[in-house]
Amino acid sequence: MKIGYPCINSSIGCTANHTFRLASYSEKRFIETVAENIACLDKILRFNLENNIMFFRIGSDLVPFASHPVCTFNWVSFFQKDFKKIGDFTKKHGMRISMHPDQFVLINAIKEEIVQKSVSELQYHRKVLDAMGLDQDAKIQIHVGGVYGDKASAIERFAYNYKLLDTKTKKRLVIENDDRLYSLKDCLEVHRKTSVPVLFDCFHHECLNNNESLRKAVLLAHRTWKKKDGCPLLDYSEQAKNKRSGAHAASINIRKFKKFLEVISGIDFDIMLEIKDKEKSALKAVQLLKSG
Repeated sequence: MKIGYPCINSSIGCTANHTFRLASYSEKRFIETVAENIACLDKILRFNLENNIMFFRIGSDLVPFASHPVCTFNWVSFFQKDFKKIGDFTKKHGMRISMHPDQFVLINAIKEEIVQKSVSELQYHRKVLDAMGLDQDAKIQIHVGGVYGDKASAIERFAYNYKLLDTKTKKRLVIENDDRLYSLKDCLEVHRKTSVPVLFDCFHHECLNNNESLRKAVLLAHRTWKKKDGCPLLDYSEQAKNKRSGAHAASINIRKFKKFLEVISGIDFDIMLEIKDKEKSALKAVQLLKSG
């Protein structure tokens, strides 16, 4: 079981998510920003390795505007050695990488323009992971999308548009259940139509479910993964105190996390902690596993 956190590390003094305004786009600015982001990503991964945090979600801003028409620069070729260095490092040490595009990625959208932009964004994420030379277990996770007043039609549209994706992107894609629109049951329906693995989000399941027990839900999601997809992935978070329903906790409650691990005992997952203090909670979780 690998423990991870998403995108940002507040302990090392840099971020791999620098970006800039579209109005100030230039090739020089673009190259400098991407180089800075890759250098910081390298530092984050080295910090993670030193602390036995073996799973990390790379932020979508690693290559700003990569899917935007303004970017005509061949960034994959220019930064190929840098990406390969990152990929070689993670593979050498058995680390896991994933990515999670922003909420505007909606491949089941009604408007064709939104679908095309979503496809371009997914292809950008796939190109990053491909440039690193990572295996099929390096996943891109997305939500199913909108309902648009008719969930059955929205699911059919997802399945249809999914078939339009290139093969390399399909191999990396996973869907997660969300807290308002698409429950685990809905995601399993999408899986039946597409074979896309379901990444189980336990916190979202608390917010939106069909009365499945936690362990049963975890098992149902687990079965959607094939060996070539790697160890199934799972998102873990907790409700923030005195916040709206679905708000993520500021820091992990180790007692609750321990109980969760007891519930899923015997079921193998790599766990992404979607907790606001990022690596700080990951360090606590890793320590719990060491002591357990």
